[in-house]
Amino acid sequence: MNTTILRNSILGIAGLAFASGLAAGPLHHTDTTTTHTRPAAVQADKTNGVDTTKLIPHGVQGTQSHIDLNAEQTANVKAIIAATKKTGLDERAAVISIGTALQESKLENLGHLGDRNDHDSLGLFQQRPSSGWGTPEQITNPEYATTAFLKGLRQVDGWQNMPLTDAAQTVQVSAYPDAYAQWEQQAADLVAQHWNN
Repeated sequence: MNTTILRNSILGIAGLAFASGLAAGPLHHTDTTTTHTRPAAVQADKTNGVDTTKLIPHGVQGTQSHIDLNAEQTANVKAIIAATKKTGLDERAAVISIGTALQESKLENLGHLGDRNDHDSLGLFQQRPSSGWGTPEQITNPEYATTAFLKGLRQVDGWQNMPLTDAAQTVQVSAYPDAYAQWEQQAADLVAQHWNN
């Protein structure tokens, strides 16, 4: 066979394989590595007056989860945002806080759950009185619980530039450290929606 024809055939086959990989690869991608494309909510420069590029500065990690919120959960989102503003922290801190609360309680201010309770964990962030987070009354108060979480977050060097799951895990010390990542997109969407409301 002619060398030129052979070379062109090999290059053509390689080109088809590469193009097929681009078309099929990402559509079936299921691992939990960092996604480097910006989610739809972060592509716009401003949403509701919020600089959305600050909400998820490095993209989300892994498959994202989403839940529909009821009135109580939405009120808890607003309480977390209000407490974040009161402490002088920015939208990124609110994203980390809301993402953490989505994982810990699905944004429900949980009391003692009996046999289903994780030790003495309570509230939006499942904080434990026995670990020094506060009294049961305090940590079931959304403003207090958020402020306590943010106090811990402020003690984490470089939290502003960490993926949500790393920042949350450093504060929470969960048995499931990667679980927070799945809520970053919904948390960012909620902050964009409610930060200026």
